[in-house]
Amino acid sequence: MVNLEWYRTFKSVYKNGNFSLAAKELFISQPAVSQQIVMLEAHVGYKLFNRKSKGVEPTEYAKLLNNLIIDALDRLENVENGFRAKAFNANRLLSVGISKHLMSSIGSALVAKFDFVDFTFHTNDTLFDLVNSKKLDFAVVTKKFDTFDTIQKKAGEIKQVVVGSSDVDLSEVKPNIKIKNDTAIENWLNEQKWYSHDAEIPHIKLFWLHVFAKKRPSIIANYIIPSEYEMLEILSKNTGVAVTWDINAKNLIKEKKLQLVWDSKQMPSTEVFLLSGKNENLSPIFQDIMAELKLVLK
Repeated sequence: MVNLEWYRTFKSVYKNGNFSLAAKELFISQPAVSQQIVMLEAHVGYKLFNRKSKGVEPTEYAKLLNNLIIDALDRLENVENGFRAKAFNANRLLSVGISKHLMSSIGSALVAKFDFVDFTFHTNDTLFDLVNSKKLDFAVVTKKFDTFDTIQKKAGEIKQVVVGSSDVDLSEVKPNIKIKNDTAIENWLNEQKWYSHDAEIPHIKLFWLHVFAKKRPSIIANYIIPSEYEMLEILSKNTGVAVTWDINAKNLIKEKKLQLVWDSKQMPSTEVFLLSGKNENLSPIFQDIMAELKLVLK
């Protein structure tokens, strides 16, 4: 019975013109290469290689055999490699870094897609360092990095908006937003109860900088809840307003647990990127993660 390994060995010897190089390529011993070629020659009934001072030279029968099998062998090896990659990817534990404030909206989509995911919460810079040092497979970040050693592609955009609990009366502020009366809008916002995921109110400061051209809003957060999604859940059951990523509030607004107070055109969008180390085994998974992120961020 013919052995597929004989043909693999034949292909390597034919390509390299040397038993030693073929042995290194196939990760087997040189005597094993010689033995497999002898067995193949016995099977086909012809001598396939003539020994020379530096390697071997294919006979006319070897050239004919190579022409007959090379395409089929390449196709078979491609199928085998693809199957191994899929089996590897399907069962692999993925390590994914993400901001804890985007976990519920973005990270949950990956939980629904993959069977094994180990999440890590960190800032953009730390996540980049972990991917770059191959301590993480992937990271979802909101910052563009200049690097040759990692793959980074844009998955979509998110934006900071002002939201309020369902019982907040917007009848006064909405007309002022429509006519762009910034002074009246800011005065109304200053009178509200404020929720933030951080005592330094970074979202609020950024919103004020872009929308009101002010670095220091005259606001102190009433409630500091160090997870943006948990903050929004608590806000939805109480009274007040917050600046948040639109993606985190989207479902709560749809369910009428929160209401959109202001989506200012002055507030720029923030790009969301997927980071990965350069690894061929991770490439199919990278594409799968990108597809999921694009669905969430569209």
